Amino acid sequence: MKIASWNVNSLKVRLEHVLQWLESAQPDVLALQETKMTDDVFPKAAIEAAGYHVVYAGQKTYNGVAIIAKEPPQDVITDIPDLIDPQRRILAATVNDVRIIDLYVVNGSAPGTEKFSYKLNWLDKVTQFIEQQMSEYDDVVVLGDFNIAPDDRDVHDPDKWYEKILCTTEERNALNKILDLGFQDSFRLLHEDAGFFSWWDYRMNGFVRGLGLRIDLILCSEEMSEAVTASYIDIEPRQWERPSDHTPVVTEFDW
Repeated sequence: MKIASWNVNSLKVRLEHVLQWLESAQPDVLALQETKMTDDVFPKAAIEAAGYHVVYAGQKTYNGVAIIAKEPPQDVITDIPDLIDPQRRILAATVNDVRIIDLYVVNGSAPGTEKFSYKLNWLDKVTQFIEQQMSEYDDVVVLGDFNIAPDDRDVHDPDKWYEKILCTTEERNALNKILDLGFQDSFRLLHEDAGFFSWWDYRMNGFVRGLGLRIDLILCSEEMSEAVTASYIDIEPRQWERPSDHTPVVTEFDW
């Protein structure tokens, strides 16, 4: 089973990229973030024509999540208990008996700001939701754009980013609370070295210069972690014309 995640930074702009990647990579599941479109204009027909099913939750201009899968997603959830939030950042569905939880985590702006507090509160509520889902489903994958670099190996210049947004101790502690529920960072099961990134700033020619962060993650529950056969970052789409600032991350399971 091949499961992938990709912040496409506008599906309207990058639908052809997504269709091209679906055709070449053939994932069983592709979770998208930042679709940036309302549900009434979501390109469902184009994705179905490519041989996939899709569920989605969107809003105009900002946010938006979707789960594309070869098998029909079931038991779809877009809102979680105790979190009143009009922003479309959460989508959960079951595919092939695997519970997929797609997250577009709040950016947080800067430490000490109201948006940063909102991010930490959002993560706390989402962690509670994930724990509840684990009580209902044996096999769970939590994936998406976490807007958190797990540790300094995931940062091109740890000194420059020290205690800045995406790299603060508070954010990493919040991510560790999710991992402590019984998850593994699938990429780190097979790659211990530094220097692997999934996001590069458009500014300052970040991709060419290697100025990146690894903030797109695929976390898998314990039993699934034992079935991981490959985990990688596909940088090719980041080299296409008008690319997203993120690129797909992929984990394959003998499942």
